[in-house]
Amino acid sequence: MKTANDFPTINERPPEGRKDDGTSFRVLVVDDSMFVAKQLGQILSSEGYEIVATAADGKEGVDKYKELCPNVDLVTMDITMPKMDGITALEQIMAFDKNAKVVMVSALGKEELVKKSLMTGAKSYIIKPLDRKKVLERIAKVLQ
Repeated sequence: MKTANDFPTINERPPEGRKDDGTSFRVLVVDDSMFVAKQLGQILSSEGYEIVATAADGKEGVDKYKELCPNVDLVTMDITMPKMDGITALEQIMAFDKNAKVVMVSALGKEELVKKSLMTGAKSYIIKPLDRKKVLERIAKVLQ
C-alpha cells in the first residue's frame, strides 16, 4: 500500500498553520455568522491551524479568550456582532492581554471601523467575502 510519502511533490512546503516545532497555531474564531465561522475554520484547518474554539458574539469571544489564554495564538474577530461588537471585544482582550494577536473580519465599506480596530491593537484585517489566499496571507504575516 502506497502512502503520500511515496509521492514526494516538487513544491512541498510545510503547512502555514504549523509552528517551527510542528505544533499547530491555535485560533479562536469569533463571528456571529455560522457560515463565516465555518468558512474561516475550513480555510485555516486546511493549512494545519487548529480551531480551539468559536464564539458567536464579542462577549462570548472575550470570555473564551480569557478561559483559553495563553493557549490561543490568534483571534479572528468579526466587527459587527450582537451583544458586544468586535471593537469592544478587541479592547477587552487587549486590556486582558496586551500581546494578543487579533485579526478583524469586516464587510466591505467599514473602513472607519477597521482603522479604529487597528488603532486599538488589532494586528490586521480580512474583508468579507473571504478570499482563501488573502486570509492565509494576512494570518501568516501576523503570526511571523
